[in-house]
This record gives sequence, C-alpha cells and structure tokens, in this order.
Amino acid sequence: LHQALRMILGNHVSQKGSNITVERLRFDFSHPTKLTPEELKKVEDMVNVQIKKNLPVTVEEMDKDDAVKSGALGFFVQKYGSRVKVYSISHFSKEICGGPHIRFTGELGHFTIIKEESAASGIRRIYAHLQ
Repeated sequence: LHQALRMILGNHVSQKGSNITVERLRFDFSHPTKLTPEELKKVEDMVNVQIKKNLPVTVEEMDKDDAVKSGALGFFVQKYGSRVKVYSISHFSKEICGGPHIRFTGELGHFTIIKEESAASGIRRIYAHLQ
C-alpha cells in the first residue's frame, strides 16, 4: 500500500502510522488533500496487481545505516536499534519494518479500500479490508 501510494501520489508520501490485522488495516500517510475516487481506484488496483503476482516477501537483517543506504524506506528509523529488518516485496517495495509479514503477496487475498479520510492536518487515513 505504501509503495502504491508513493507511485500514484508522489514521493512526498510517507507512512505516519498503521494498525494491521489479518482481515483489515488502517494506514496513515502524509498527503495534503483528499484522494479522488480515481486515485483511490488506482491505488487499490495497483495493490491487487501485486497481490495477484504472488510475489515473494523476503527479510534481511542488517545495520540500520546499511539499510538506509540500500534504498530501504524507513520513516520510524529512530524507534529501531542499530540492527533492523528490511522487508522486500520482489522489486516493488523495500522497507525497514518490525514485521511480522507474509511469505508471498498472494496470501493476502483481495484488497479493498473501505474509506479514506483526514487523520490530522496533512495526514490522510485509509481503511481497507483483506478478503
């Protein structure tokens, strides 16, 4: 979702928070305006394309500085220690994250955006289901 938002809306998008369970998620991100129905559809479609590809999700533990140098996105880097986990979804996404994660994108099922709203000034929130 994060990478899809960045690809569709721009590189100014950064994760600001999330709450994820097996069946649903809430994802907060920086963006100044409400997403249009067309933007939401593009994001949803892009996520579902990656899910249907059943891409491998790999994890590598490394020094935090090396992770950043490798191109991994990490917006909460200060909360991690000197060693971090970098999760990669094939060549689509690479992020520093605490996990846990799936082994293949196809395990997620269908991704549906339920709602998009303002969480705070300059912060948007997406609610979605996984089925």
